Amino acid sequence: MGRELTSDDEIRGLLHATREIAVLGIKPETHATQPAFYVSKYMQDAGYKIIPVPVYYPEVTEILGAPVFRDLREIDSELDMVNVFRRPNDIDKHIDEIIAAKPRSVWFQLGIRNEAAANSFIDAGINVVQDRCLLVEHKALMR
Repeated sequence: MGRELTSDDEIRGLLHATREIAVLGIKPETHATQPAFYVSKYMQDAGYKIIPVPVYYPEVTEILGAPVFRDLREIDSELDMVNVFRRPNDIDKHIDEIIAAKPRSVWFQLGIRNEAAANSFIDAGINVVQDRCLLVEHKALMR
């Protein structure tokens, strides 16, 4: 059974256990000033493997030097985390895809909460973090 992680210790433990992060809704380098790109770049620079899963930009085949996937279910490795850059209402259309990919955790970026989706992930045994910036939390907790 998964759970929602809220304490600094829980989030620190999650960050320590995470190596690969699939970024759902990542933006390409042409949008470098937007969080959906620079948070992923920061995490890559911090040593995490980033797997780009953009929702738009059909012409883009590579982001941050890694091949683009169009569906989380196409990724052939075990995912530690899916970092979500989607509006709260847009997450619903990805619930089945995320559950099928079986990540250990799902992280909703700052400003993103979706209780129904979070509960679906928790019921599927996936830990959830909501409404927190991965970059900010990493900087604060992983010194």
